[in-house]
Amino acid sequence: MYRIIFWSVTASLAGFLFGFDTVVISGAEKTIQSLWGLQDFYHGLALSAALWGTVLGSMLGFWPTDRFGRKKTLLSVGVLYLVSAIWSALANDPISFMIARWIGGVGVGISTVAAPLYISEISPPNNRGKLAGMFQFNIVFGILIAFLSNALIARWFAASQVELQDDVAWRWMLGVEAIPALIYSFFCFGLPESPRWLIARKGDREAGIAVLKQIVPDGSPGKVEALADEIEIGAQQTVASGSIWQGKLKVPLMLAFLIAFFNQLSGINAVLYFAPRIFEMTGLGEEAALLRSVGIGVTNLIFTFVGLALIDRLGRKTLIVIGSLGYIGSLGLCSLAFATENYSVVPPCIFAFIAAHAVGQGAVIWVFISEIFPNRYRAGGQAVGSFTHWFFAAALTLCFPTMVAVMPASAVFAIFCGMMILQLIWAIVFMPETKGVPLEEIERQLGVHE
Repeated sequence: MYRIIFWSVTASLAGFLFGFDTVVISGAEKTIQSLWGLQDFYHGLALSAALWGTVLGSMLGFWPTDRFGRKKTLLSVGVLYLVSAIWSALANDPISFMIARWIGGVGVGISTVAAPLYISEISPPNNRGKLAGMFQFNIVFGILIAFLSNALIARWFAASQVELQDDVAWRWMLGVEAIPALIYSFFCFGLPESPRWLIARKGDREAGIAVLKQIVPDGSPGKVEALADEIEIGAQQTVASGSIWQGKLKVPLMLAFLIAFFNQLSGINAVLYFAPRIFEMTGLGEEAALLRSVGIGVTNLIFTFVGLALIDRLGRKTLIVIGSLGYIGSLGLCSLAFATENYSVVPPCIFAFIAAHAVGQGAVIWVFISEIFPNRYRAGGQAVGSFTHWFFAAALTLCFPTMVAVMPASAVFAIFCGMMILQLIWAIVFMPETKGVPLEEIERQLGVHE
């Protein structure tokens, strides 16, 4: 089991880079807008460049994941993060900056396909939620470190009074990502390939069984052979039908689309990307806003632990329902606070919103999507969910600066609240429970096999 935990932690470090890369821009976004004189739309475009790269990476991530294997794909993600971090820090114009951020976004998109998929394929059913949930834990840990790194770098440059600090601090904020990218890439060399990919996609049963023996070291030879047989049978039952876009996969496709859609229509990425700006809207100074953003990271991390502790006990559906209720309450109060100019209430509402996200959608989304597709289509299904997630994340980030410029903040948060009411209805009525169910059994429950 320790071996599986180590492999899962290594793969989930892609999530740390994902979280760090996604949020580190929050500390630099106002400086970048001022430095290059960007209007609201172009400012949104510059900030969403990484997310549009993520859209492409999530859309195409299934291809290298299936064609070259999970391990090689995870390694390539580290290289993309490394290139993006260095290039972003050295960019001297908006176009170059957007290209660099876009490259990192491609890495983020691919990681959201490959990492949860890999972890789910090496995990035993009774611990799959916790292990796959490590990806989400590392996302929020990366978010926390990004917020903290931004605050520390900003404070150091302010204290040292470095000349041209506005044109230097933000470069360090973005460039430090190269360090964890190198560490992650190094550890990826020690990963074994997924046994399900080896058996079902590469057709190398012997290599797949060798990895399965490491995953279940106490299993008898007969048990390992039976598991390999089940993987082969599952692949044979789906191989003949080809494309993922077919009628019998409509249920998992719709589930993946909707959980990803609702994830972003909560407004989570807008809050994370623009957290310092939102806090400044309540009257906080710039440095205080950056420090308050660290509180978001801490809250996210603490309640992610709660979500991961509960995901294999209460189940995926229950956590989504609990999270939805938390969303509705926190977003509704935040909208009311802005409408009544009771700004002191906004930070607690934002922290409550982050807590609700961490326990619900944050803990569940990547685990759930990685579970609901058959082995043959798992990479493609993960790509559908990831693409949906990142398309709406990019669109929301692109539009958010304009939204808050033309609409009162109370209306923006009211829209997010309304979407979460719809998510609650969806979760109660349509979302299945996958807690503790073997992957091949989930296929049968969702009617994938004819």
